[in-house]
Amino acid sequence: MAKTWATLPGPEPGGSGVDLHVDLRGPGIRKGLTDALREAVRGGRLAPGTRLPSSRTFAADLGISRNTVADAYADLVAEGWLTARQGSGTRVAERAVSRPAATPPPRRTPGPARHDLIPGTPDLASFPRAAWLKAARKAVSSAPNEAFGYGDPRGRVELRTALAHYLARARGVYADPDRIVVCSGAAHGLMLLARVLQQGPGRTRSVAVDSYGLDVHRELLTTAGLRTPPLPYDERATRTDQLTRLGPDAVLLTPAHQFPLGVALSPERRAETVDWARRSDGLILEDDYDGEFRYDRQPVGALQGLDPDRVVYLGTASKSLAPALRLGWLVLPAALAADVARAKGPSDWACGAIDQLTLAEFLTSGAYDRHVRAARLRYRRRRDQLVAALAARVPEVRVSGIAAGLHAVLELTYGTEQLAIRAAAWHGLTVLGLDRFRHPEAPAVGRAALVVGYATPPDHAWAGALDALCDALAGVVGSGAEPRGGPQD
Repeated sequence: MAKTWATLPGPEPGGSGVDLHVDLRGPGIRKGLTDALREAVRGGRLAPGTRLPSSRTFAADLGISRNTVADAYADLVAEGWLTARQGSGTRVAERAVSRPAATPPPRRTPGPARHDLIPGTPDLASFPRAAWLKAARKAVSSAPNEAFGYGDPRGRVELRTALAHYLARARGVYADPDRIVVCSGAAHGLMLLARVLQQGPGRTRSVAVDSYGLDVHRELLTTAGLRTPPLPYDERATRTDQLTRLGPDAVLLTPAHQFPLGVALSPERRAETVDWARRSDGLILEDDYDGEFRYDRQPVGALQGLDPDRVVYLGTASKSLAPALRLGWLVLPAALAADVARAKGPSDWACGAIDQLTLAEFLTSGAYDRHVRAARLRYRRRRDQLVAALAARVPEVRVSGIAAGLHAVLELTYGTEQLAIRAAAWHGLTVLGLDRFRHPEAPAVGRAALVVGYATPPDHAWAGALDALCDALAGVVGSGAEPRGGPQD
């Protein structure tokens, strides 16, 4: 009885490859082998270009005649499923074999995405590898032995001290190292806060959020048992005057650059928010997710500097450096610092000490400032190129929210948002619409837009991504018709 397993050739001469299962069914071994190989190619188990075993090796693995394997190969070469060349062996054909004419053509579907324009991620190719390795070598070589233990749940004191100096200088934050807790990103920090607020003596029951914002943050709060009433929004950003009417215990804001609409909270509303917190014994959660990236305006200082005892400041290295570092920080009111540290656990299991020491060195050496300055220039150039290309090729699209940050809002004709998303997919782009960020309890405001992250594509791919975006929008804006090059029956 024939066996059902064979080994494909490995990368080294005589080396072991990967196993291939062939089911030799049917009245004859040759027909069974031919059918099994054809189905393996048709179903994708054998990818184009895969080299098959020699007829001698395949026959020995299967326990059948070498001539049977050679005849099966010859049949499949004749049909176009395989190719055979002297010195190259027998391989799966690079092109799919045409189906019989009687088979109807498949419905067209979007191709794979070539460019990621989803907001929230920096250009990962620009991570400062050499500078980071230099900082890591210095940090590890000078670290005390105890730094390699389980560690303080608040995080390494070297990083908390470096952050206190940097945040005071660059963001106007009052940051005592004892009131900083290092976490693995802003989402982790918000999760810790939600746990403390919901279970603490004051028992927070609701945290007001923007009517347009990150659904991930809303879900973290609701998972902790907190209500998230939405605050309305106008051309001057979040309507903080509605806090008294809604009556939450706390509010989550992105005041330096509202996500996703991109407007900074006005000085009057910043003061209004702090006054509300003082009057109502409320708490402000300030997500400063990309406060370092501003282009056409002076830096907007952190809200926390107005009242450090009423504001929790959330920061992260995910936008300025890379999400893979999993490093963020909370600057807390004195009354919350110990509770949040306890919620994190008895030791710092969430944040690697070596990366913390490296970031501390990166901050104190000035390498972080240099990296942020270079990134700011690069992202500003991209933003300017985006605005110029849209103005020249799709002037109907209005661009907003671009004075700071890593994304832009592309305003569209109402009713065309989903059409634009489909058109982008047909041009190999991954994009998100504005409605994706609307709070489920917030009313629709009769607007349509794409929220486009312009930081993510590497430099070599940016021009192609920009061309594809303009082409996609040109087929949609003002037409209300199916996008050019879109799906057809």
